[in-house]
Amino acid sequence: MIEVKNIRKGFGDKTVIDDVSAVMQTGKCNLIIGASGSGKTVLMKCMVGLFVPDSGEIHYGGQNFLTMNTDERKEIRQQIGMLFQGSALFDSMTVEQNIMFPLDMFTKDDYDTKLKRVNEVLDRVNLKDVNSKFPAEISGGMKKRVGIARAIVLNPKYLFCDEPNSGLDPQTSLLIDKLIKEITLEFNITTIVNTHDMNSVMEIGDNIIYMYQGLKEWEGSNKEIIFSKNQRLNEFIFASEFLQDAKDMRMLEMKGKIDNNRNMDELLK
Repeated sequence: MIEVKNIRKGFGDKTVIDDVSAVMQTGKCNLIIGASGSGKTVLMKCMVGLFVPDSGEIHYGGQNFLTMNTDERKEIRQQIGMLFQGSALFDSMTVEQNIMFPLDMFTKDDYDTKLKRVNEVLDRVNLKDVNSKFPAEISGGMKKRVGIARAIVLNPKYLFCDEPNSGLDPQTSLLIDKLIKEITLEFNITTIVNTHDMNSVMEIGDNIIYMYQGLKEWEGSNKEIIFSKNQRLNEFIFASEFLQDAKDMRMLEMKGKIDNNRNMDELLK
């Protein structure tokens, strides 16, 4: 679990995050959504230590990350996996070398042990026979899966995903969402996803934080978001008539289920 308490971050005279508090729950996909400039990326970078907040606290397992010494922070960082927006694979390295890189950096394992672990995570993301390929030789969806494999190779407790579906077609995006969800549940990871993808919100949004102009405007689950009465959130999510119609249909469907359950209760009395 990661707990953010009253985080504030500004650059010059501009406040980007203002008094944001939230709990990123273990074993769940915690999504941070919002328009460009809402502060969601800065919030994520504060959590991983790329930015230092002006005030507030960030707790990993009850320990304040911001007051830790260098060795303590290093230990926490070794428990963090990161999937970057553009995958951030090293072009000059093979898939195998890219995934092995964190093992080279943070372990003293011999080559055979590291190779075994690389093959384990490649198998977990449904990639085989790609060890010797370079990033330029594989598709965008495969690059994302290699990025996920590298992010989990050290068995992290925390997984951060920055726009994991950026640049992917809808079908591949669904596969990536499913993979992130499966890994989160399988390894009981605290997963934080920064996204604009509304399919991801509906599919894997166990806990959703909506940011607006540096403030936490709304928080809830993907089951609750469709019934939200927050006008700004609704304008952000249901920006088109198509999505609004989909929302109306979903609400009618849910209402029908509720009515049917009530009718069944009456029959059982």
